[in-house]
Amino acid sequence: MTVLVLLEPRCKLTDSNLTTVSAAARLARRLGVELHAVWPGKKVEDQLALLAGLGIRCLHSVEDGVLPQFSHEAWVPFLADLARFLETRLIVAPSSALGKAWCAALAARLGAELVQDCTALEAAGDGTPLVEKPLYAGKIVAALRLVDSPALVTLRPNTVPLERTGEETPDIQFHSIPASNGLCIIQDVVWFAAGTVELAEARVVVAGGRGLGGPENWPLLRDLCDVLGAALGASRAVVDAGWIDQAHQVGQTGKTVSPDLYIACGISGTIQHLAGMRRAGKVVAINKDPAAEIFRHCDYGIVGDLHEVVPALTRELKARRQPVA
Repeated sequence: MTVLVLLEPRCKLTDSNLTTVSAAARLARRLGVELHAVWPGKKVEDQLALLAGLGIRCLHSVEDGVLPQFSHEAWVPFLADLARFLETRLIVAPSSALGKAWCAALAARLGAELVQDCTALEAAGDGTPLVEKPLYAGKIVAALRLVDSPALVTLRPNTVPLERTGEETPDIQFHSIPASNGLCIIQDVVWFAAGTVELAEARVVVAGGRGLGGPENWPLLRDLCDVLGAALGASRAVVDAGWIDQAHQVGQTGKTVSPDLYIACGISGTIQHLAGMRRAGKVVAINKDPAAEIFRHCDYGIVGDLHEVVPALTRELKARRQPVA
C-alpha cells in the first residue's frame, strides 16, 4: 500500500508541489506506508535535488517524448494503472487547475472519492486520512474522513508547511509504455504569468480594486509589488471592467490565495472577494471609506487615499532597504 503524489509538470517544481509532497509524506509515515510520486514532465533527473529530504521512496516517470505533457487522454489511464499497481491508499495533488482536473478524471476512472481544494491533510486516530475543506465561501471549514480506498485530495498552496528530513533523494523508475495515439493533440503550451510572482503561490499579494480609479494607475501597485517581491492581485470588479486580465483575479470566481501578507488597496471587501483571501496570514487594508467592509476583516487598516498612501509606503520600504552608509 502507498500514498501517491502527482507533481505538476512545469519548468520546475513549484512551492505548492513541494508542500503537497511534505503533507503527503507526514501522512504516509503515520499510515506506515511508502510515499511515491509521479513526474509527468521531461528531464526527471533535474527534479531530484528539489525533492531531497521529502521522504519520497520512488519517483515514477515515463520515457521522454512518449506521452505529451498536460494530455488528460494520455496520462490519466497511465496514472490509474499505476495507482492500482501500487495499491494506492491516497492520491494527493496540488490544488492547481491541472491538479484538480487530473484528480477529477482519475476519481471517475477509479470510482474513488475526491475532495478538492483542501487546506489540511492529517490522519485520524485510526489512521484514516482526514482533510479540512472550506465551504460556503470559507464561512465554515468541514473536517472530512476519507474512508474509501483509494481516495483523492488536492491541497491549496501555502496552507501546509514544507518539512525536509535529511538529503536523501528518491529512486527513479522509468515506465515504458506505448506512445499515445489519442484524438487530442497538444500543439503548444504557453505559460502566462500574472506577474513576476505566481499569484496562487505568492507569499505576499498586493491587490487593487475600484478605488484605484482606472487601469492607468496599476503602476502604483506594481511598484509596491517590486519592493515586496509580491504578486499583483485584483478584485472581480476591475477585471470585469477590463482594467486587468482575469489571471489576476482573487475571489470566489477567481483564484484562492493564502499568502503570509495580503495588502488590499481600494477594495471594498465583498463576500466573494473575501472568499479568495480569507486564509491570508496578515491583511492590510487601504481605503478612503472608513465604513468599507474590508476593515472588518483586516489586521491593520489605513483610512486614506491609496494614491497617497501606497507611494508613501513604497518610498518608505525602499528607504529601509537601502544600505546604511
